[in-house]
Amino acid sequence: MSDQDPNKQAREEFAAMRAAIGGIGESAVRLLFTEARTVNGWLDRGVSDGQIREIFDLMKMAPTSANVSPARLTVVRSPEGKERLRPALSGGNLDKTMAAPATFIVAYDLDFAGRLDFLFPHDAGAAGWFAGEEMTFETAFRNGTLQGAYLIMAARAIGLDCGPMSGFDNAVVDEAFYAGTRVKSNFLCNVGYGDPASIFARSPRFAFDDVCEIV
Repeated sequence: MSDQDPNKQAREEFAAMRAAIGGIGESAVRLLFTEARTVNGWLDRGVSDGQIREIFDLMKMAPTSANVSPARLTVVRSPEGKERLRPALSGGNLDKTMAAPATFIVAYDLDFAGRLDFLFPHDAGAAGWFAGEEMTFETAFRNGTLQGAYLIMAARAIGLDCGPMSGFDNAVVDEAFYAGTRVKSNFLCNVGYGDPASIFARSPRFAFDDVCEIV
C-alpha cells in the first residue's frame, strides 16, 4: 500500500489526466448533446442489471455540494413494479412508461446528512450545516436534481436513450415506493433503446445572447 498523501496523489492524477485529455471528441458531443433526443417509444431490447449499475457508477462521480449525494434511485423494470407505478402516471405518459424497458424514479433523501460521516469525512461537523428544514430541502432537491441530469448523461454515454418527464403524481409515487421514509420523488426517466419513429422535430432553443451575459 502506498504511503503517499491521498490529496497529493489525487492532484497528480488529475494533472496527468488533464494533460492527456483535452476534451471529448465530436462523436461524443453528438451522442450526449447536439443529436441526442428525448424519446417517446422503445425498441424491443432490455436494459440489463449491468447497464443499470454502470449508469449509477458514472452518475455518482459527478459533483454535488459537499458531496452530499442525496439522489436515491428506484429502477422500475418488472411488470409488478410497473403496476405499482401505473396509478401515478398521467394519460400522456402512461403507455410509453409501461412499455419502457426501465423507468428510473429519481428521488432525493431528506436524511442525506446522516451519511456525511462517510461522504465528507474531513469535516466532522458537516451534518450540522443541515439542521434546518429549509436548508435540508434546498440542498437535497438541488443536488438530487443535478444527479438526475448526470444520470441522463451517463445513460446516453453508454449507448442508451432517455425519456425524462414530469407528468405524474409525486404523492402517489412516494406512497407506493417510499412510504415511511424521508425519500421524495423528483422526476421519472424512462431508459432503453429509443425507437426512431417516436422522435419529434426538435423544438427551438435560445441563442446565447437571448439568455446569457458575460460580465
